[in-house]
Amino acid sequence: MTDETIRAIRRGSTLEVTLDRPKANTIDAATSRELGAVFSGFRDDPDLRVAIFTGAGERFFSAGWDLAAGAEGEDYESDFGPGGFGGFAELPGLDKPVIAAVNGMAVGGGFELVMAADLVVAAEHAAFFLPEASIGLIPDAGSVLLPRLLPAPLANEVLLAGRRLSAEELHRFGLVNEVVPGTDLMDTAHGLAGRIAASAPLAVAAVLDIGRRTGSLPVAGALHTMRSGAVGAYRKMVESEDAQEGLRAFAEKRDPVWKGH
Repeated sequence: MTDETIRAIRRGSTLEVTLDRPKANTIDAATSRELGAVFSGFRDDPDLRVAIFTGAGERFFSAGWDLAAGAEGEDYESDFGPGGFGGFAELPGLDKPVIAAVNGMAVGGGFELVMAADLVVAAEHAAFFLPEASIGLIPDAGSVLLPRLLPAPLANEVLLAGRRLSAEELHRFGLVNEVVPGTDLMDTAHGLAGRIAASAPLAVAAVLDIGRRTGSLPVAGALHTMRSGAVGAYRKMVESEDAQEGLRAFAEKRDPVWKGH
């Protein structure tokens, strides 16, 4: 699928999704719904294993919500589509990883999408900030997520005073996997996607499902939940043909051939 705003290009088992909405890759409700349709297609396509989400150009990954649309009446309760704002953060049943390839500034909702991604690769010049309080708003998801991801004083400075964080700072705190020159960004993201795609798809789905269902639980409770049958992806993985194939391939010193069942 391609159009003027969103380019979705298949590269093997990876779907590369580029937001191209000058000047700052902002997202209004219509764009969000379109992204939701793209990521729903990614979720439902058994031949696609990983998605990479990035912005066009070198200045903005995304400046988040389109404030001009907000001034015209769009609000937090608008229909942003099946995956919530940006198309994937709240998409039901998404058991495949999304890599954010941050090519520039991730502002407001753009930073929230970075926080929602499963892995993050950032260009050296990328910057991350949440300016909502300065215009009388708050970042809904960011207000919940950032204090869980950063030390409270730093998270509060970002949320309350609009502090900008560099890619290197977020890398030190574990929010970014790799920081690379901008010219290497997409190759690095695709390299990471390829390594994920080499793993068993049901194992990848199980890891994501376990993390989402048990992330707020103490270790004993998380293990109990995982083994109780409540995490369907875990049970499906354990009982799969792929689990046996992985063991056979290891014993036979060959690459496994995954079937996804």
